[in-house]
Amino acid sequence: MKLLMLGGTRFLGRALVDDALARGWEVTVLHRGLTGAPPSTAEVLFADRTDQRAMVDALGDRRWDFVVDTWSGSPRVVAENARILRGHVDRYAYVSSVSAYQWGLHVDETSPVVAASATSDDNSDYASAKRGAELAVLESFPEVLLARAGLILGPHEDIGRLPWWLRRIAAGGRVVAPGAPTRPLQYVDVRDVASFVLSGLAAKISGAYDVISASGHTTTSGLLEACVDATGSDAELVWIDEGRLAAAGAQPWTQLPCWVPQEGEFAGFLEADTTKASRAGLQCRPVEETVRDTWEWMQRETAPTQREDRAVHGLPPEIERELLAAEE
Repeated sequence: MKLLMLGGTRFLGRALVDDALARGWEVTVLHRGLTGAPPSTAEVLFADRTDQRAMVDALGDRRWDFVVDTWSGSPRVVAENARILRGHVDRYAYVSSVSAYQWGLHVDETSPVVAASATSDDNSDYASAKRGAELAVLESFPEVLLARAGLILGPHEDIGRLPWWLRRIAAGGRVVAPGAPTRPLQYVDVRDVASFVLSGLAAKISGAYDVISASGHTTTSGLLEACVDATGSDAELVWIDEGRLAAAGAQPWTQLPCWVPQEGEFAGFLEADTTKASRAGLQCRPVEETVRDTWEWMQRETAPTQREDRAVHGLPPEIERELLAAEE
């Protein structure tokens, strides 16, 4: 198999390249050369994908079996690239997001999606940009595999969710643990996304799949206790209820990564039905493996630079002190 990877040097792209190489596939990485280098066993093509002429020149008359794209910028770029790639690749996989569904209405792949345009130059709204990119690919590749990923964790994370929890828990002491310990979580290991996408391409599946674990694959306590075990920390998890967190101004998802309340506007969040992807081959490894491997990577390598298009994650120390002081 021959794979063309657009991007491929950070987090999900890196996991896709590593997985394809491990399968014995021939891998070509097309990127700008600004955010790291792919493995030496992968071929490299240099081009800025926002420049159509550069893309045409880089591709030449080459052909590949598959292309994988993870772009989260303007849909217009995806539309132009997809048109250029017709005749160069047989099958296309686009890694989208469950954010493409209308807020509060996501149950499964049949749920309503946000309004979007395949020709938009606007990427300020992540949900509409991802949905617009889906529409852009569909224009040129009707049989595209749309992998709508949920919360992605794992080694080489460049957003800072799990790394923040690991660093905070490794520091020890009393640690704010949000909400109910049994709160079901729903996420996916980056390597499991890669495996699903590549196996899906090889099996010629198409259409939209919610690539995320079953709700309750782990819980808030399962995630945080795995962090304690992985780091060997003496940290004490101090459970704070949702009402007190809100009163202190602690923001779910960003300041308290991976977690949202079970009530209010987040009701039903992290509870989607992922049966379709599971039946198509998605396998999700245990949370303990994801956490352990992420911690080992953090000890081994320098953390990637914070992505400019994502918020900085983690609970501000002053809010943490306020919450913990009330529990003494």
